[in-house]
Amino acid sequence: MESIQTITTVQQACAWIGLPRSTYYRWKKQGLPTKPDALVSRVQELCQKHRFRYGYRKITVQLRRQETVNHKRVQRIMQRHSWQCRVKVKKRKHSGQLAQIAEHLLKRQFHADRPLQKLVTDITYLPYGGVMSACTFRTRA
Repeated sequence: MESIQTITTVQQACAWIGLPRSTYYRWKKQGLPTKPDALVSRVQELCQKHRFRYGYRKITVQLRRQETVNHKRVQRIMQRHSWQCRVKVKKRKHSGQLAQIAEHLLKRQFHADRPLQKLVTDITYLPYGGVMSACTFRTRA
């Protein structure tokens, strides 16, 4: 902008590039940062410490232990410097024997001649301590 000010006005130059004059003057007033922000160095430090496995949310939590910081600012810093989380969570495939499905003996004939003649329950298997345990949710008589 400084180089073309001799041949045109700031207003015309801003109109050509589609930038409001106020934005140009605000940018000029702020100037370029001379030294890196302390927050940027702390974010870089944490990213390297955790080998780029933490995303901006976890980095923000780490930073908030020391000071107040906005998660959007941390996200912006990490995106600007390509410090985003590089490790993706792997989806586990359950390779092995599929669960056996029992034969449907009642065939939706739930009417019983006497009590406790037909009992029905819904069960599911939950992993607990390395083994699959059965858990009954609802029982109907």
